[in-house]
Amino acid sequence: MKIIRYIGSLAFVLGLFTAIFVGIPWHVFVEDDPVVPWWLRIAIFCLLGGILLVLLTVALEQKITKTSGKESSLTESQLRVLLQNSAEIPGRKITEILGLAQGHTVFAIWLGKDLSAIVRLVLGGELTEYTEMMGRARKIATNRMIANAEKMGAHAIINIRYMTTSVVGSAAELLAYGTAVKLSE
Repeated sequence: MKIIRYIGSLAFVLGLFTAIFVGIPWHVFVEDDPVVPWWLRIAIFCLLGGILLVLLTVALEQKITKTSGKESSLTESQLRVLLQNSAEIPGRKITEILGLAQGHTVFAIWLGKDLSAIVRLVLGGELTEYTEMMGRARKIATNRMIANAEKMGAHAIINIRYMTTSVVGSAAELLAYGTAVKLSE
């Protein structure tokens, strides 16, 4: 699926640059001839076809992710990793510090939800579209942090923190991190 999306992205970029940097100058210098040359037609088809391929693959990937429930469920082994927001765990002793456990994701909402959030921004009230987006992002980043800690052999993650960064437009990166540790039994 990623290969098809990369091909679509490449077709889009090549079509866009050909149309802008070759097609526009061609039109300026040869404006008397109304016939569009074959290479410009191909560039435009690549541009539009690339967008279509990317949209279809992203929509298909989202549908597969939603039906599998892959993004939000914790496995049984992940439930065994203790998550703590402090430096100590009452009644347990930290025997070994394994290092930084982290998980991150970059999330965005589709344009329809973005537009409804803009309307809500004007009228006032909670921007539920963004609240849901960040909640899903937090779950995914936390699950990835837990998986990272499990690979290290951790029993717990202490000093858990979350950090968000705006990437572009309504897309945001969410980073979950903490210290992976082993505990005494």
